[in-house]
Amino acid sequence: MSQELIVEKKDCIARVTLNRPEVLNALSASLRREIVAAFKELTLDTQVQVIILTGAGRSFCAGLDLKEMGGEVPSEGGLTGRDFSDILAATPQPIICAVNGHVITGGFELALMCDFIIASDTAMFADTHARLGIVSGWGLSQKLPRLIGINRAKEISLTGNYLDANTAYEWGLVNRVVRPEDLLPTCEAMARDIATTEPNARATMLGIMDAGWKTTLEEGYEIEQTSHSNRNSSEGSAEKIAARRAAIQARGREQSIPNTAS
Repeated sequence: MSQELIVEKKDCIARVTLNRPEVLNALSASLRREIVAAFKELTLDTQVQVIILTGAGRSFCAGLDLKEMGGEVPSEGGLTGRDFSDILAATPQPIICAVNGHVITGGFELALMCDFIIASDTAMFADTHARLGIVSGWGLSQKLPRLIGINRAKEISLTGNYLDANTAYEWGLVNRVVRPEDLLPTCEAMARDIATTEPNARATMLGIMDAGWKTTLEEGYEIEQTSHSNRNSSEGSAEKIAARRAAIQARGREQSIPNTAS
């Protein structure tokens, strides 16, 4: 991979970093191709259990690189509008998005492709498609209303105004807001927790949640029941489940005991 994108692997966690801090990690055509290639490769890496997507410097991503385009209507740089969303959706590993600073338009869409977002208190979200005179093509117009409600989504997209991190948390756009210095440690701790769950069950749960989110509640129930029957009938011995139950109980006791260390 080029230096526009850095992929680091440690234990079972991969960190993918947009690395154009001098332009607030604006998405050049080459960087967009690198992102697709990196996630295709990570999809096939069975050692990687969780992926963290973040940006170098003071911002996550300021959107498409309009300066590179010379003010022309943004093209996809050889990619279709679905390439980003499809490849991230096809990634079996959960993707945590760690955002700080600017999360604007195309960068906003990229964050929405992840499974959930953790924000530093410096994060500022904005959708400027309408101000640029273009229309979103990576899913924002469909995903944002489903996450925060159609009226709030309309406010964000029709005004182009910034949304601060705390309001984004109150509206359900981000899972947590932390100090900038705590952003990556928080995401890494969550990634380690996720990585300790049973991989096949985790991938199945992720898949049925995503599938159900795209359809009706009743059809979602059917998807769940099919996966429940197929998965649980082939899961294995009672001994395995008993061992996992014991591990869960031990972990619960550890989490419920206050830390009294001085």
